[in-house]
Amino acid sequence: MGDQVQEQSTGVQGPHVPEPLGLGGFFGSVLYGIGVSLGLALLWVMEIFRNMFFHLLDSLNVKPRRRHASAFPPGQPRKRTNSPGTS
Repeated sequence: MGDQVQEQSTGVQGPHVPEPLGLGGFFGSVLYGIGVSLGLALLWVMEIFRNMFFHLLDSLNVKPRRRHASAFPPGQPRKRTNSPGTS
């Protein structure tokens, strides 16, 4: 079994010959390309609407919030209880 691995690794390989793409593979590649194009077009349209929204906020002179945003909810933090496995 070890001899086969050595023969395969030391053997000189010929030039790469690609296999012809079948009908299913062709249509799969076309559908994949269409899906990628539609996804990029969707992102492009979303970027246009985002720019329009912020341009509208600028034209209405809407100021950003004055308070600092926080990742923590308002109010007192909950008391933490230690689990039995920790000290």
